[in-house]
Amino acid sequence: MKLALGTWLSIGSPVIAELAALCGFDWVLLDLEHGCGTEATILPQIQAIRGTATSAIVRVGAPHPELIARVLDWGAHGIMVPHVNSAAEAEGIVRATRYAPHGSRGFSRTVRANDYGLRPVETVRPPRVMAQIETVEGVKNASGIARVDGVDVLFIGPADLRHDLLHRGDAAPGDYDQCLSLVLEAARNAGKPVGILVRDPADLPKHRDLGFTHIAVDSDLAILRQSYLQTLTANSGD
Repeated sequence: MKLALGTWLSIGSPVIAELAALCGFDWVLLDLEHGCGTEATILPQIQAIRGTATSAIVRVGAPHPELIARVLDWGAHGIMVPHVNSAAEAEGIVRATRYAPHGSRGFSRTVRANDYGLRPVETVRPPRVMAQIETVEGVKNASGIARVDGVDVLFIGPADLRHDLLHRGDAAPGDYDQCLSLVLEAARNAGKPVGILVRDPADLPKHRDLGFTHIAVDSDLAILRQSYLQTLTANSGD
């Protein structure tokens, strides 16, 4: 499966979103869970990448149907939902992204996703759903989550998963690497891709070899921080 390379956008700037898209990322993650931006910053970022080949994935802070529907109405190509711990939770998330009879999403022909009524709803592709596996419980239920129709990608949150293992390791099916293997196996058996966030670009080949195909490399905030620190360190002797 071809690598889909993304990056995290935490600052909320449409200029940075536009730059990332013009540079050629396959997708960008607009972060409403831990990012600095608010809901008001999402639409300008999505607008900024229009006309590029980059997909906008919005990570909502929680699986609230009204928030999921709103970012999809604005034209997000998909959503990422944190802390998905069961197949039942995954099914509820998928329902929030689908119109009746397959879901509960409110219907409107005039939202931005339909070019404000200029494009037939039937021609709009269904949004992608990335379910984050970030807990011991999520790892244990990865097979069931992967089999949910409408879940497109299992996406491991490494920081949260490591934190959960640190505090609930006795309930885990293995250490961090074993948990990665279990999620990869669950996704492979269901024919679904798996993603992960890596902080160091040098770690990308290793994770690709493991079977990850949707890999996000670092964030705008971390890249700026590191560049600022390198600049200061390089001139600290002046």
